[in-house]
Amino acid sequence: MIIQKLKIKIIALGKIKEKFLKEGINEFLKRLTPYASVEILEIPAIDVKDENLTERILNEEGEKILSHLKPLDYVITLEIEGKLLSSEEFANKINLLTNDGVQEIVFIIGSSHGTGKNVKSRANFKLSFSKMTFLHQFARLILVEQIYRAFKIIKGETYHK
Repeated sequence: MIIQKLKIKIIALGKIKEKFLKEGINEFLKRLTPYASVEILEIPAIDVKDENLTERILNEEGEKILSHLKPLDYVITLEIEGKLLSSEEFANKINLLTNDGVQEIVFIIGSSHGTGKNVKSRANFKLSFSKMTFLHQFARLILVEQIYRAFKIIKGETYHK
C-alpha cells in the first residue's frame, strides 16, 4: 500500500489544559511529520449555563466549525453514535480515502456536550472510539495516536500493539 502525504485537519472545541495531554499530543504530531501534514484548529467552546439551550449552542458552535470546511474536505466526526473501527480498519479507511484522491481529511471533535446537527449532517463518516465514556480532553490524544498508528500499519512499519 502506498499513501501520498495527506493533509489532516483536526477541528476541536475547547483548549487542552492538562500538560500531560499537551505533551502526548505534541509527541504524536511530531511522529506524524513524515506521513502527513497535520493541523489542529481550536475553536472556543460556548459555556452551556442552561441545559435547555444546549441544542442551540451546539448549532452555534457548529456554524463556527462549518466555516472552516472546504467543499471537497472529507469530514469525520467523532461521535458516540459513530462506527467502531479496529486500528487496522481505521488504517484501511484512511488508505482507501487517499487512494480515492481525497486531499484533506478533517476530523471534528465537538464539545463535551457533543456536536450540532448541522455538523453531523456534513459528516462523510461518523467515528466512535469506544462504547465507554472518556474525558472529553482525551479524544484529541487518542485521535492523533490512532492516526499515527494507522500510518504505521499502512506503511507496514512496526509499532507496539
